[in-house]
Amino acid sequence: MSKNRRSLDRIRTYDNDSGDLTVIIETPKDSRSKYAYDPEIGTFTLKFVLPKGMTFPVDFGFVPSTRGDDGDPLDAIVLLDETLSVGTKVTVRLVAAIEAEEREQDGEWERNDRLITVPIHAHAYEKAHDLDDLDAGLLTRIEEFFERYNKLHGKEFRVKQRVGAKAAGKLIKKGVAAFENT
Repeated sequence: MSKNRRSLDRIRTYDNDSGDLTVIIETPKDSRSKYAYDPEIGTFTLKFVLPKGMTFPVDFGFVPSTRGDDGDPLDAIVLLDETLSVGTKVTVRLVAAIEAEEREQDGEWERNDRLITVPIHAHAYEKAHDLDDLDAGLLTRIEEFFERYNKLHGKEFRVKQRVGAKAAGKLIKKGVAAFENT
């Protein structure tokens, strides 16, 4: 990769102008194809294709310049009335998080939270600013999707709790600190 090219997982966590959170989309809503950003080559790779009838219920991406307990950038769900494209940089506000754990095939549980965000230009979610502003049924469908998704890969996914914007903000601060210490 060129020395002048900045890796997408290393761009600013927060938007310079607004201070809102930045998310990079890896997998679009309604996609059966799961993509992942590969910082070594600076592009997105196809990880696998979901079975027929199973699609991502939301746009899914990561928060740059953060690290979760799994060593990857923090995962982010983006709620929007339109589907975004792979690689899109979107400015969002943080509204909640699903604190969760995944059990790897080796039997070890590892923290792997899902931040829930809304683009600052969202129409359908313009009034969503905290956990109580979100439809509980939607959150349940998202959690069930990740349970099925992990099961496909021989893993387990369990929700510890849902938290609001303030607690989710603490997860980001922890992720930024972990990134800075790597």
